[in-house]
Amino acid sequence: MLNNVGLYLGKRAHLNPNVEAIVDVATDRRFSFREVDERANAIANAMLAKGIKKGDRVAILMMNGVEFFECFMGLAKIGAISVPLNWRLVADELTYILKDAGAVALIYGGDFGAVVAEIHGRGDDTDITCWIENSQGATQQLFADAYDDVLAGGSTQSPEITAGGDDDVFIMYTSGTTGLPKGAQHSHNTLTWALITANATWDMRPKDRYSIALPMYHIGALLPVALTAYTGATAVLMREFNPKLMWELIESERINSTLAVPAMLNFMLMVPDFDKYDLSSLRLITSGASPVPVSLIEKYRDIGVEIHQLYGLTEACGPGTMISAEDAMERIGSAGKGFFHTSVRVVNKAGDDVAPGEPGELLVKSAHIMKGYWNNPKATAETIRDGWLHTGDIALCDADGFITIHDRVKDMVISGGENVYPAELENVIMSCPGVADVAVIGQASERWGESPFAVVVRNDDNLAEADILKHCDGKLARFKQPKGAVFIDEIPRNPTGKPLKRILREQFPGPARE
Repeated sequence: MLNNVGLYLGKRAHLNPNVEAIVDVATDRRFSFREVDERANAIANAMLAKGIKKGDRVAILMMNGVEFFECFMGLAKIGAISVPLNWRLVADELTYILKDAGAVALIYGGDFGAVVAEIHGRGDDTDITCWIENSQGATQQLFADAYDDVLAGGSTQSPEITAGGDDDVFIMYTSGTTGLPKGAQHSHNTLTWALITANATWDMRPKDRYSIALPMYHIGALLPVALTAYTGATAVLMREFNPKLMWELIESERINSTLAVPAMLNFMLMVPDFDKYDLSSLRLITSGASPVPVSLIEKYRDIGVEIHQLYGLTEACGPGTMISAEDAMERIGSAGKGFFHTSVRVVNKAGDDVAPGEPGELLVKSAHIMKGYWNNPKATAETIRDGWLHTGDIALCDADGFITIHDRVKDMVISGGENVYPAELENVIMSCPGVADVAVIGQASERWGESPFAVVVRNDDNLAEADILKHCDGKLARFKQPKGAVFIDEIPRNPTGKPLKRILREQFPGPARE
């Protein structure tokens, strides 16, 4: 039998038909596994009727909700390839991805009717011939079919399964923090191995309740929601992140676990009286996308919540490293060891393993790393060598094999020949009273080549640049200390919470203060 991830939903519908599968928070709808599977089958059969076939790329431009998940699973069943789209992108950016992927259909939410109309108006810029709009009723765009009509027109019986295994199931485009986005190709097998690998550590259980606030075009949301179908747990889908609502859902929906990037964790602590909520059901919050400041971990520990840092990436279908509950108590800030079915190494520029405690590039090897970058053999060859995925991230590995993520290779500041890792400096600055957020970049320096510079968001208007510099003095070696600081209203970040340091470098190029 072919390994098709869409069948996991069907199997779960057979085993646990009446168990709650999806809670769609924004629309206050609840669906059992049987209901979601029937809806996914209807989408699958309707798309077949529209001429969508195995191997066709179908883009999904929707906010979190049951429709996103049923489309993903329905397309998987017929062998079509989902291309989740970042709904924060503008028409030019979306058009680039649609053209690069060769998408022939676009299923989109009514919220995005205007940007889709702009894309449609460009005609031959894309290969799309099938447009489906989800507006809970009549479409806003005359060229599009109504989602509800498409859903109603499809048979709820499972379609014939002709795809699976090494066939592609989705292409997820990277955030493009360093250039044009690239499409990471994942097959039914790589996604399956990612589910097995993640759950060997996460231990998601039948009838567990997992809240998902990250957008589902991100692997940090798509993998957990797929895992709920695999394990029989319930996915509580937030349309988008709202810190107060997150606390409320943990209490009212009896959430057992969730994933939040550091910026989200920070916003949650800004909610007035956040500690009044009943958190007794919560076993675990995992966090990734960027290093979690030690001060943030300690603040959550003070209210009885453990933050366990993981390291994952789109190219690995999620799992990279994770730290267990026991080890997290002793190694605050560590990203742990490789997941159960994942191997990791830290190497120097020559490709040799570095000594414990020395920085190097983190490499990942597993059955769930991507097949490659879609339509980009050059980037694939540069990234996957001898079966190892070169992440571009700087890490340390201690004598016991625990990994600590330092930074992106491209974000490292080289000052006077010395490597300065922004995350280390950011960790110190975050502990300064009055600091709400920070990103450290390199500024051009005639004397040192580059010098570290802090871009700070403050929650105390009395905080001054001198306070930042004084706070760092004595806590870091001289060459690591910022030579200046500036205050802004918000750190620009991509949807996964990673700071867009390329933008900050353009905004504050220097020269650095000597």
